[in-house]
Amino acid sequence: MGKYQQDAEKLLKEVGGKENIAAVSHCATRMRFVLNDPEKANESAIEDIPSVKGMFTNAGQFQVIIGNDVSTFYNEFVAVSGIEGVSKEQSKAVAKQNLHPIQRAIAVLAEIFTPLIPAIIVGGLILGFRNVLEGIQFESLGGTIVEHSTFWNGVNAFLWLPGEAIFHFLPVGITWSIAKKMGTTQILGIVLGITLVSPQLLNAYSVATTAAGDIPFWDFGFAQVQMIGYQAQVIPAMLAGFMLAYLEIFFRKYIPQSISMIFVPLFSLLPTVLAAHVILGPVGWTIGSWISNIVNMGLTSSISWLFSAVFGFLYAPLVITGLHHMTNAIDMQLIADFGSTNLWPMIALSNIAQGSAVLAIIFLHRGNKKEEQISIPAMISCYLGVTEPAMFGINLKYVYPFVAAMIGSGLAGMFANLMDVRANAIGVGGLPGILAIQIQTWLPFTIAMIIAIIVPFGLTVVFRRKGILNKIDPVAANEGVLQTAEGISVQPESFAAGDTATVQTVTEELFAVADGQIKAISDVEDPVFSQKMMGDGYAIVPSNKKIYAPVAGVVTNVFETKHAIGILTREGLEVLVHMGLDTVELKGAPFKIFVEKGEEVTPTTLLAEMDIEAVVQAGKKTDVLVVLTNSEKVAGLSLEKSGEVHHEEAIGQATIK
Repeated sequence: MGKYQQDAEKLLKEVGGKENIAAVSHCATRMRFVLNDPEKANESAIEDIPSVKGMFTNAGQFQVIIGNDVSTFYNEFVAVSGIEGVSKEQSKAVAKQNLHPIQRAIAVLAEIFTPLIPAIIVGGLILGFRNVLEGIQFESLGGTIVEHSTFWNGVNAFLWLPGEAIFHFLPVGITWSIAKKMGTTQILGIVLGITLVSPQLLNAYSVATTAAGDIPFWDFGFAQVQMIGYQAQVIPAMLAGFMLAYLEIFFRKYIPQSISMIFVPLFSLLPTVLAAHVILGPVGWTIGSWISNIVNMGLTSSISWLFSAVFGFLYAPLVITGLHHMTNAIDMQLIADFGSTNLWPMIALSNIAQGSAVLAIIFLHRGNKKEEQISIPAMISCYLGVTEPAMFGINLKYVYPFVAAMIGSGLAGMFANLMDVRANAIGVGGLPGILAIQIQTWLPFTIAMIIAIIVPFGLTVVFRRKGILNKIDPVAANEGVLQTAEGISVQPESFAAGDTATVQTVTEELFAVADGQIKAISDVEDPVFSQKMMGDGYAIVPSNKKIYAPVAGVVTNVFETKHAIGILTREGLEVLVHMGLDTVELKGAPFKIFVEKGEEVTPTTLLAEMDIEAVVQAGKKTDVLVVLTNSEKVAGLSLEKSGEVHHEEAIGQATIK
């Protein structure tokens, strides 16, 4: 009998049997199922399987976290089920069958905007800093900073360049991202975007103030086409990007490969550029204006209090469904049409509200060290603008903190909108979101943030003590009773020093896996890792391609896709080195491996090289993760370094039971 045969048989039964599996694949840590009927999956029974560390559903896939040994588990699952696996890409394609048309459209929108978010965040931060330099009147200076400092005036003028670039030239990013998502020629997407924002065109920001007779045009004799740019316009760029992609896919099928290099780009790009300026651009501009006007009217009308309260209340559920990705496009359109957005402040407040609900759970469950490994990092990430770890790891688990946060978000959003709080940029969420807010409304936004902290915290405490929406989190009968992660009450006296004195522990030295910036694993943009479902650890954003062993031990596994390596130390610590996020999709292309299974390694051993540029171009994060996967043996992890680190440098210790 194989090591995981019983667990594989149990998993097969609890996912609904062979007939309920449309496709199955695996990556470095998890099994990925596409189920014909997701409702047949018995999640509570699956959670009890010894090999299973967690599960979640994403983009139509039911994902079961196994850990380092997932490839062995997968092979035994295939053996007991008789189901031949498919590639991850094939599995994702089949998974789309589980999505209705709206979900598919939202998934596409998310894939388009996700690669652009880092640039949008940077642009928003820079614009926020410029707000401070040129927008705040300091009594001690008798004016703004730029009015009284040549240096800061120069800095402010220079920062316009990167700060505005992403917003002025957003169509270039959108058309590139669509080409990348559709698997077509990315440089054509870039060229198309440039034709929408070319300096030869009348800038979109100047159209409203330019007389109709002064707008330049192309004269074709029988027709004239206005030479208008589409700076910061979202929908015109999306329409043009998809037309280019579908034309290229069409012509690839019919043009012989020997001449396709010439004629496929020609027949795809030229008609799209013409259509973009004759049809798609004007139509897209009109649609975008309608959407932004409707939203702006709702938020400035006599019932704006209701509109903003409902949006603030429902934004967190939108995140769960993925529908929140639509707000990026709406926000950008509002900024293009009105110079600012009244939607983004409410999104930032929703982030804060979810974090405040988690803060209340930390307070209520104080002493629950196991849960704090998830709740504390999740709270911090919420206050910095990323809510998924908090919602999926804590708030939705108990339900009542999630609802408390929704109520607090609705009230804070309503107050902010009644005070006409607007943002000049998007992307900066949570507490730092104030940097994107217009200077004159900083005070009301600060009050709104206080509402988003106090109300969710207070309601979470009240809901728990009154038993409102609370099914699995019992209230302690008296002070001094701690709550375990399963909601079981235990007396602190049971943890007396005498009870733990017999536990033998050893420490394992951990070393930097690469040169670069070290960060907590809770800050990694993947819920499986950030919520420590796989185990505790750390991550490094590498500054070069060389990846070294983080511990001394023996290589136990080199994944076929080369993106992950398993190591077992002499003290029995199982360590996973995972290069990049979601890089299993790259099928080993950016990686070069220098070790083999069974080989002994030390912190001076070069494990692999990762082509950072190729990973970035593929739209993936380059974080190199070091995860301690046999968490049942790990009593604690302490990191002593922060900021810049170098390979072979000791950065902390793991305590092993």
